[in-house]
Amino acid sequence: MKKFGSVLLAATLALTMTACGASNSDGSTGAASGSNSNDTANKPIEITYWYSWGDKIAENNENLVKMFNDSQDEVIVKAEYQGTYADQHSKAQAAFAAGNAPEVWQNEIASVGVFAESGMTQELTSFVEKDQLNMEDFIQGLMGNSYVNDKLYALPYLRSTPILYFNRTMLKEAGLDPAGPKNWTEFEDYARKLTIKDQRYGISMPVDIWLYEAFVRQSGGTMISEDGKSAAFDNETGIEPVKLWLKMKDEGIMSIGTTDDAGTQAKTDFHNQRSAMLFSSTADLTNNMKVAEEQGFELGTTFMPANDTYGVPTGGANLVMTSGLSPEKQEAAWKFIKWMTSKEQTIYASSFTGYLPSRISAVESDEMKKLYEEKPLFKVAVDQLEYAGPRPMQKVYPEIGEMIKNEILRAVVDSSVSAEDAVAEAAKKANALLNK
Repeated sequence: MKKFGSVLLAATLALTMTACGASNSDGSTGAASGSNSNDTANKPIEITYWYSWGDKIAENNENLVKMFNDSQDEVIVKAEYQGTYADQHSKAQAAFAAGNAPEVWQNEIASVGVFAESGMTQELTSFVEKDQLNMEDFIQGLMGNSYVNDKLYALPYLRSTPILYFNRTMLKEAGLDPAGPKNWTEFEDYARKLTIKDQRYGISMPVDIWLYEAFVRQSGGTMISEDGKSAAFDNETGIEPVKLWLKMKDEGIMSIGTTDDAGTQAKTDFHNQRSAMLFSSTADLTNNMKVAEEQGFELGTTFMPANDTYGVPTGGANLVMTSGLSPEKQEAAWKFIKWMTSKEQTIYASSFTGYLPSRISAVESDEMKKLYEEKPLFKVAVDQLEYAGPRPMQKVYPEIGEMIKNEILRAVVDSSVSAEDAVAEAAKKANALLNK
């Protein structure tokens, strides 16, 4: 039994003892201080939960928190929106330093190691073992970013992979296979045939480290060496993606955003039919389906195109508990984390947003099977998991990711900087960080 049960039992015993105590002449029990203590013991534990992203994703988080609060009376969770993953990352660090961090929050998977190794998040093995949580039910391909130094610090929650969205109506009009491109050669050809000068690009995209990781994986490469001491992308597997992007940009068939809102702009271009294709998270699926219906076009999705192989990094966020909480707060936080990552809530979140179901029992449930049959777009990312892998979790990797992004952006805006130059400089800076 959780400590909530112990608290309630203690409260019940205290009430019984008070009722049996000697009464004063005015009929009171003479245990006023004990009565105040009982009020405190019976009061629900309040915790705060931070989450990222708006639209359908925000609705999902707010809905689930309300459902949790309505389902029991021992814990009250207050949900608070914190912007992007990067925003939440910075705010969590500041809040921990100030001593007012949320009890539970979404930790973007590449940052799980950063917070765990800094002592900011709670190791969860003891909670799992006490409740005999079936860890085998979590999809193993989504567990790589849950462990740090072989210790469990996070449970998969809203998990994703990047996929290729496309305007199937435009593909049909252009005489292209409406199933979408299967490899880089077809992808380039599709973008070329879907581009209408001064009206529409084949694809709009940001320079995004997550997408770059995918293209490197498709080329048979990795980002960091196995021993974690050097960059592993300073070779053809890291150069080929940048070469392809620059070639397509120079030809005018790919729009590469260079501003801070480039990711949002790429989605806007796709929604407004100023681009025919979009690389984005499976988490955007339900929103993209809604927009496609409103704009009057047929939406399609497929794996990210293969080079030497198919390949994508997993993404999204895991749920973590802040370290240093009182035993009561720990139990409340764990109760919430366990509930949020259970089969039923996994089915709800995946169906509502398009995020990957993180539990095998959810994938095999009648509800998800029916959804995949009725709306096959939901199953694309699930099938793509066969080619997915975890993101790097070195403590300095978030900084390395920014360096890679900035060097590629330098090549995008300055034609004198080659793909080789950009990758070499990024690797040089990455190696300096990894060997500090």
